[in-house]
Amino acid sequence: MSKAFNSDAVLVFLAVLDTGSFSAAARQLGRVPSAVSMAIANLEAELALELFERSGREPKPTAHARALEPQARLLMGQMQQLNTQALELSQGLEPRLTLVIAPELQSTQWVKPLQVLAKEYPSLDVRIITAPQSDALDLLHRGEAQLALVFERPAADGRERFQEVGRETLVAVIARNHPLLQLLSDSGQLQGDQLRPVRQIIVGSRHEGTGLATSEQFCVASDHHWRVDHPEAALQLALAGLGWSWLPRACVQPYLNGQLLVELPMGNFTNGEELWVDLVWSRERPLGLGAQRFVALMGEQYRQSRTQQ
Repeated sequence: MSKAFNSDAVLVFLAVLDTGSFSAAARQLGRVPSAVSMAIANLEAELALELFERSGREPKPTAHARALEPQARLLMGQMQQLNTQALELSQGLEPRLTLVIAPELQSTQWVKPLQVLAKEYPSLDVRIITAPQSDALDLLHRGEAQLALVFERPAADGRERFQEVGRETLVAVIARNHPLLQLLSDSGQLQGDQLRPVRQIIVGSRHEGTGLATSEQFCVASDHHWRVDHPEAALQLALAGLGWSWLPRACVQPYLNGQLLVELPMGNFTNGEELWVDLVWSRERPLGLGAQRFVALMGEQYRQSRTQQ
């Protein structure tokens, strides 16, 4: 009895349940009716259970058959998933797709493409990591991630390929009650040299000796820095009046609206730096089907958003 149900027996059993007759099941399976009838009879003998009543014109499932049906359908679904996954792997689908995201870019539009990807490749295992930009690129180059969602880099890296997928605006903010704001000129502005003695909160790598995040390289204006590895930490420090920081507008807008933070009113440079956002991968490692599709979906989403602007 332990070997009564195999993949073929489950297939025939469900076909008879679904079609309502041996002959219809045979047509569905491309077999002769006698073969289907014999397969069911052998299954009943192995199980010592009557699965179909044969007193009428067509076989009717018994209570035993109905009791076995849910598990049989579950098993068939699992076998179909297994076959699909094996086929996808043979065609180049990676077992796991790891995407590492610079923390300043958590609010960008990267989830919707994953929803599409999950429908198209339901067996694909996806891992999302958040890491400062320099750490994210290091994970990419070490082969621990296939894709990195980061800001534009100041110089081209021959090891990388990329797809532009968006833009993000960073603004310099400070607590409304910070003493620096008492130094505003008659025009209501500050000059860059007034920032030099004021602590700047920088989002950078977790590792000592590693360069600043690309998002911070364009304007390090203070002599004294505190360094964190996530914009949320920088935001909390800024709210506490411990310094000023360049942060994503989407992250700070509620606090600007609530008047807990203000945008630094700079007289000698524009406060509001728009940076390109790139999806980056390594030239040294070919992308699997999942990563290729995600890159295409992110690029398509960005093109559509630009045409709607």
